[in-house]
Amino acid sequence: MQQNRPLTDWLPITKKEMLDRGWDALDVVIISGDAYVDHPAFGGAVIGRIIESEGYKVGIIPQPNWKDDLRDFKKFGKPKMFFGVTSGCMDSMINHYTANKRRRSNDAYSPGGEAGFRPDYATITYSKILKELYPDVPVVIGGVEASLRRVTHYDYWSDQLMPSILVDSRADLLVYGMGEQPLREIIKLLGKGVPFNQLTQIAQTSYLTPRHEDVPESNWKTITLNNHEKCLRDKKSYAANFKHVEQESNRLQADRIVQAAADYNVIINPPFYTMTESEIDKSFDLPYTRLPHPKYSKRGPIPAYEMIKFSINMHRGCFGGCSFCTISAHQGKFIASRSKESILKEVDQVANMPDFKGYISDLGGPSANMYKMKGKVQSICDRCVSPSCIHPVICSNLDTNHSQMTELYREVDNHPKVKKAFIGSGIRYDLLTKSYNKNADDSIDEYLEQVVTRHVSGRLKVAPEHTADETLRVMRKPSFKHFHNFKKKYDEINQKNNLNQPLVPYFISSHPGCKEEDMANLAAETKDLGFMLEQVQDFTPTPMTVATVIYYSGFHPYTMEKMFTPKTEKEKRAQHMFFFWHKKEYRQRIKDKLLNSNMRELAEKLLGKQMVKSVVE
Repeated sequence: MQQNRPLTDWLPITKKEMLDRGWDALDVVIISGDAYVDHPAFGGAVIGRIIESEGYKVGIIPQPNWKDDLRDFKKFGKPKMFFGVTSGCMDSMINHYTANKRRRSNDAYSPGGEAGFRPDYATITYSKILKELYPDVPVVIGGVEASLRRVTHYDYWSDQLMPSILVDSRADLLVYGMGEQPLREIIKLLGKGVPFNQLTQIAQTSYLTPRHEDVPESNWKTITLNNHEKCLRDKKSYAANFKHVEQESNRLQADRIVQAAADYNVIINPPFYTMTESEIDKSFDLPYTRLPHPKYSKRGPIPAYEMIKFSINMHRGCFGGCSFCTISAHQGKFIASRSKESILKEVDQVANMPDFKGYISDLGGPSANMYKMKGKVQSICDRCVSPSCIHPVICSNLDTNHSQMTELYREVDNHPKVKKAFIGSGIRYDLLTKSYNKNADDSIDEYLEQVVTRHVSGRLKVAPEHTADETLRVMRKPSFKHFHNFKKKYDEINQKNNLNQPLVPYFISSHPGCKEEDMANLAAETKDLGFMLEQVQDFTPTPMTVATVIYYSGFHPYTMEKMFTPKTEKEKRAQHMFFFWHKKEYRQRIKDKLLNSNMRELAEKLLGKQMVKSVVE
């Protein structure tokens, strides 16, 4: 529903819309692999609105056709400043393929969920086209795909190491992470007349210089990685790079990184300091329509938008540091929280949408219960190089008080148009168990009581990910015994309030360090807890995670120890089937596997003594 709003409420996506605004040219043109949804959850819209807020003319070309005469790329002509390129809210390869490398038949970021509106390796494809059409116009790449491919990285879909995406895309500048701060700096300097090729000292950006020339001087200390060619020859050299990449991505006072690749030096400047409350508010408070562009009205709903249209993001970043996750690599380890006033203002906007029925689908963030959390002594955080604040133990400097969240939830609950505000993004259960969280005060009990009684939509999602201590250590997750403690506490609150809201635990199979017997034990232990698992997934190696480095190289980047990883289709299927011990079609295979591996006791526990006994006799 577009509420009969004028087209000028959206950023222009056609030449006619540009001309209708009285503009004859644009300062910046954004190319995106997603459909244009003018909402703070969609990166293209955020970047466009920021450029607009700085007083410049900006348009968006969403999902351009890259297979015809390229007319979409030409519709606005040359921008005065630069082209901005993003694959969209997801890496295009994850968007296109399953963990088994099967092509997906749908695309959540396209109208009607229809697939086929963006290319593989979209950032590279778009950037190369622009460089052919407009060789003298700078190209700035950003978004998740560019961010996570900024150094030599393993690409699971082609099964090879690829150099920094800057090399293959031929782009002039890469903005990594959440791009508001570097983008404002870029716009400000260009507006002052600074030539684009002199934008080499902006934090959170990366650029190329000729390999035969000396690396430009800088006030930042420089770390030099093993070059791309050495990584191709030696997997251990590739693995050794990652510790530096991860640490410098998450430090508040980081060093510059340099890596040679092909004919270039890839220069990666350190990130900006974590956004302040007023900075992140400024980004969320821009004049979004919160709606898809009207051009899509006859093509069907955009699934990703439908999922979040009544949701509210309270913060960014995640200090979990899970080894399979890319959130901290892109959003940062330290939490950037919005003000209560900004969040409540957005609650008002959502509540006044014409099709709002009283239910906020999610009031959260990457991990819902990290809002407002930070170090007690900031100077300690400023020196920290640890990739996680909560593994192997919760940092004694981390303030894990949950009271500000509880207070905010209650204020949202009291809104006259809100019947329920659900926590749909999942919570970190380890922060809510005193057995693991030694910093915990009584606010965690009050918070969990509030969540269970007011904010669960039938079931609550949590992610223990595994049950085996060795695998959990590789994952940077706590021992499963703490999940037992959390479940007991959760069940008690449900029982006390006469509620029936099951937990939905998420688990991963085929993760580096995980063996078949670990999966069999996982199945047995979760069966004892009363779970019949459905929310399960195979590990997918994505660029810029510890687990992916282990998967490709066979070495843990922090210890350089050799590690086992299930990689073949046969190994993966063998692990995955244990999730489904309760399904008839898997039981015979599970039984054969366990008995052949001399694990009769485990087979009896999982399948029942009677079934195993009849075979043995």
